[in-house]
Amino acid sequence: MKTWFKWLAIAWTVSLLSACGYNEFQSKDEAVKAAWSEVVNQYKRRADLIPNLVNTVKGYASHERDTLEAVTRARAAATSIQVTPEVLNNPEAFRKFQQAQGELSSALSRLMAVSENYPNLKADASFRDLQSQLEGTENRITVARQRYIQAVREYNTLARSFPTNLTAMMFHYEVKPSFMVEDEKAISNAPAVNFGK
Repeated sequence: MKTWFKWLAIAWTVSLLSACGYNEFQSKDEAVKAAWSEVVNQYKRRADLIPNLVNTVKGYASHERDTLEAVTRARAAATSIQVTPEVLNNPEAFRKFQQAQGELSSALSRLMAVSENYPNLKADASFRDLQSQLEGTENRITVARQRYIQAVREYNTLARSFPTNLTAMMFHYEVKPSFMVEDEKAISNAPAVNFGK
């Protein structure tokens, strides 16, 4: 009889462990981190393009100093934020990161609008190449953000669903922040790129 209870206890423990979702949390958490890394990578790529873009515009439109300085300041603010996986567990740090990237997108949009006033700048091969790279990067940012949002949705669903929510409470797996709806319009719109063909 003791052996029977022992096997029953083992079977019950195994069934509890398989339903707790601990391993699934590890998998989902890694997926969120990987998706976040891709978002950060694409934002960094965009930041790396900006100095060349600003310098090219400066050569043709040096009296657009305010616009150029706004882009430079926005880039500095966006790149000054420490972007680590811990940002994913800190809604306030995530919001600051998101806000800085939105401000940079806005400044880039203004720069692209200003460039429309300079036909020689629009005809410059280097400028057109940088515009094309920037547009491609903005598209990659959108895709990376969508993948991140999907990974966070899956993680948060696991953290809120029964019985895995009990595991989340036990191991302090908090719900992760995602991109906010009110910032979606500002952040997800790529800067207007018009070659004036």
